[in-house]
Amino acid sequence: MLAIHNVGQPATEARLVPRERVVPERIVKPGGPAQREFVSAFTLPRTGAALFQLVADRIDSRSTLTHEPEVTARLRDEARSRVNEHFDTFTKGDVLVEQGQAIGEEQLILLRMEHEAAQSARSLGERAGRAVGILGLVAALFLLTGYYVFWHEPRIAGHLWHITTVCGLVVLCLLVVRLLANQTWNAEVMPVAIAAMILAIAYSPHFALMASFGLSLLTCMTLGSGISYFLVVMGGTAAGALALNDVRTRTKLIKVGATAALGYLLLTWAAGLWEHQSIELVRSDGLWRAGWGLMAGFFLGGSLPFLENAFGIVTGISLLELGDITHPLLQELVRRAPGTHNHSITVGAIAEAAAERIGANALLVRIGAYFHDIGKMLKPHYFVENQVGSTSRHANLAPAMSTLIIIGHVKDGVDLGRQHHLPEPIIDLIEQHHGTTLVEYFFHEANRRSGANPDGSTVHESAFRYPGPKPQTREAAILMMADSVESASRTLSEPTPSRIEGLVSALIDKRLRDGQFDECGLTLREIAEIRECLIKSLIGIYHGRVKYPEQRTA
Repeated sequence: MLAIHNVGQPATEARLVPRERVVPERIVKPGGPAQREFVSAFTLPRTGAALFQLVADRIDSRSTLTHEPEVTARLRDEARSRVNEHFDTFTKGDVLVEQGQAIGEEQLILLRMEHEAAQSARSLGERAGRAVGILGLVAALFLLTGYYVFWHEPRIAGHLWHITTVCGLVVLCLLVVRLLANQTWNAEVMPVAIAAMILAIAYSPHFALMASFGLSLLTCMTLGSGISYFLVVMGGTAAGALALNDVRTRTKLIKVGATAALGYLLLTWAAGLWEHQSIELVRSDGLWRAGWGLMAGFFLGGSLPFLENAFGIVTGISLLELGDITHPLLQELVRRAPGTHNHSITVGAIAEAAAERIGANALLVRIGAYFHDIGKMLKPHYFVENQVGSTSRHANLAPAMSTLIIIGHVKDGVDLGRQHHLPEPIIDLIEQHHGTTLVEYFFHEANRRSGANPDGSTVHESAFRYPGPKPQTREAAILMMADSVESASRTLSEPTPSRIEGLVSALIDKRLRDGQFDECGLTLREIAEIRECLIKSLIGIYHGRVKYPEQRTA
């Protein structure tokens, strides 16, 4: 309906008329829609055009009506207010949508209204029962997760910050899922995939698999979805999380996103065929979910530095960047303490092989070995590997003072690491690689001098021990063993395989009896495998070579 009046009349004379009774001026102009429609009715277009022109010449080309938009809106509102509302009533048993009928906007609104009416019609007891059921499921899920974390994820269970970040991530994921709900592009799978991948990077793929189950279940409860949707979300998310075993390149994250995308796509098709959905709907849902799974990988690649800071973790990408020889600390170590640097490189090589043998973080051990003795660069010539000449700097020092210098390299290394913003896992390796072991040479020297002096005071063993802590992780324990056996092997005049084997076994057994491995989680089987691997590596380093004719000594 349009409000119009004759040209020359005031706007108050406007009246509502049907739109189809008003011919816009542009339609009857030459070349307009009216002419084209008129001409198309004739077999000979020229005849039709001539007749139209004959009629058009006799029509007044001036406008005869004026349209009033504001009056049109007011009169429409008044007409609408005079119409009584009409409601369709449906009773129990009535068919809302016939089977096989295409669901348009009207049918969709009707179904949503029926669902809302059914929800509001529930009694207080039914609502309370549903709430109790949901709380019970959530409580059971959290208890199961808590049990798993307590026994299998000590890094989370023992730190309030890690517990807080994990819980916050879960809550944030569910909030984003709720915001993205009821959209046609299935974007709610993306926050679930991102959350699971973050947990896989921060902790372990196995914990991420456990979290994927919980997140998928909570997502289905939030959206009110069925078992097929749960399987789709769970399967695709788990595929991406389990692929995150070791992140050393950013392209790995894109591959992980592609793995999740493939999982979403295949499971969407499987669920759709199972539920007899239309091919068009299955294709659309599958492509949307696959796209969001791939986007999750790209998102992680860009946000990885922020995730490392938030969760206090270090990824393979960051470790490889730290291991670059151009790092300022490593360059300074080469200049000030070349012997220590050479020792660190060797320790890193043999420790990495041992870590790979038992499934520990080999890259973390190797890079940690590069930095574990950086504290020695402050007093390099007090350490035998940097000593120039046959005279030792400790010759004129008391054993207690020499011990303080030796022990001090750990604290100095931690301070240097923090000044250069090394990740906490690397600093932990620096701090723990000697544990609470005894500085035996100077302890025995102090006892010898005390025994030779009748007035000598009692030598306390605690004064000659490193302050610790003992190794808290498998990686720290491996570094301790590799560091000690590499240093001791340099003292062998003839490093034969049997002597190397005896030396390594004796040193590791001494650390074991001293309780240095009590807090790191290593098993006796793993210690035996580490011992075997270290022996093999050292024999390879000190292998015999064929003498050349002009060579007197090897």
